[in-house]
Amino acid sequence: MAHNLTADHGPLAYPYKMVSNEIQEGMLGWNVPPEYQDLVHDHWRQYPVVDKSSHYLLALIYAVLMIMSIVGNGLVIWIFSTSKSLRSASNMFIINLAIFDLMMMLEMPHLIVNSFYQWMLGDRLGCDIYSVFGALSGIGGSITNAVIAYDRYKTISCPIDGRINRAQACVLIAITWLYTTPFIVLPVTRTWGKYVTEGFLTTCSFDFLSEDQDTKAFVACIFVWSYVIPMSLICTFYSKLFIAVRHHEKMLKEQAKKMNVKSLASNKEDAGKSVEIRIAKVAFTIFFLFVCSWTPYGIVAMIGAFGNRALLTPVVTMIPAVFCKAVSCIDPWVYAINHPRFRVELEKRVPWLGVREPDPDAQSTNGSTATSPAEA
Repeated sequence: MAHNLTADHGPLAYPYKMVSNEIQEGMLGWNVPPEYQDLVHDHWRQYPVVDKSSHYLLALIYAVLMIMSIVGNGLVIWIFSTSKSLRSASNMFIINLAIFDLMMMLEMPHLIVNSFYQWMLGDRLGCDIYSVFGALSGIGGSITNAVIAYDRYKTISCPIDGRINRAQACVLIAITWLYTTPFIVLPVTRTWGKYVTEGFLTTCSFDFLSEDQDTKAFVACIFVWSYVIPMSLICTFYSKLFIAVRHHEKMLKEQAKKMNVKSLASNKEDAGKSVEIRIAKVAFTIFFLFVCSWTPYGIVAMIGAFGNRALLTPVVTMIPAVFCKAVSCIDPWVYAINHPRFRVELEKRVPWLGVREPDPDAQSTNGSTATSPAEA
C-alpha cells in the first residue's frame, strides 16, 4: 500500500512521483528532509540511489586529492613567499593561484563526510558553504590564469619597461578577488540563481536544471563571466606573447646576419630569456590543465540549461566535478616539475624529494663572463 508522505510530513516542495514506499526509498532524494526538498531537482529523482561503493570510491578519490592539494599548494605558498629569489611581483600571482586552489580543498572534507551519510550535511547552509568554496576557486582560478598570462606577455615582450611592479600586482590580485564576488553572493542571497545539490546529491553547485528563463539567463551569464571572458583574455595574451617572441627572434637573426656575427645577445641575456620562457611554458601548462578540467563542467551546465538533460546522469555529472578538483591539486606539481627557480628552492629545502636543478642565476652569471666562438 502506498505510504502517504504528505499526510506525515506536510506538503513537499517537490512531491514524490512514486506510489510505493519501497520504490521511493530506492530513488535519489528519498532521504532528504521535507523542508529541504527544494535542494533536489526533479531530474535526479528518476535515478536509483547510488550504491555505497561508488560513494566510498568518490570519498577515497577526494581524500587523495585533498592530501595532494595541501602538500603541493602548501609548498608553493611557503617557498614562493619566503624565498628571496622568488619574491617578485610575477610570483605574487602564483601564490594567489595557490590560495584559490586551496579554497577548492576546503570543500573536500565536507564531501568525504557526505559520502558516508549519502546526503549533504548541513542541508541548505552546508550546500551554500560547499558551493561558495567551489565557485571561489573556479572563478578565481580562471581570472588569475588570465592575469598570469598578461604578466608573462608583459615580462617577456617588454623585459625592460614592461614588467609589473609589486603595487600593480597587488591591484591586479585585488581585482581577481573582486571578480569572483558577484556570482558567489548572488546565488547565496537568492538574488539571482541558487545553489542546489547535484549528481550523487553529496555535492552542490549553482542550479542549472530549472526551466525558468531566469535560471537559464543566470547559467548563460556565469558561463560567460567565469569561462568565456577569462579564456578569451588568456588566448589573447598568449597569442601576443607568441607573436612577440617570434618577431624578436626573427629581428635578432636578421641583424646578426647583416653584422656577420653568431648572435646579438650575450649568454647572460640568453639564459635569462630561457628562464622566462620556461616559466611562460609552466603558466601555459597550468592554463591548459584549467581548460581540460573546467570545460567538461561548463558543457554539463550548458546541457542542463539548454540541451538534452537525459544525457546528465548522476555519474556523468560527477566525473567533470572530479576533474575540477583534480586541477587544483595538479597545479603545484607542475611547478615542481618545470619551474626552474622553484625547483632550485625545493632542492635546498626539501632534499628528500630528489629534485635536481642547476641554479639559473648562477648559470647566467657564469655565462656572462664567457664569450662565444663567434665573438672571440
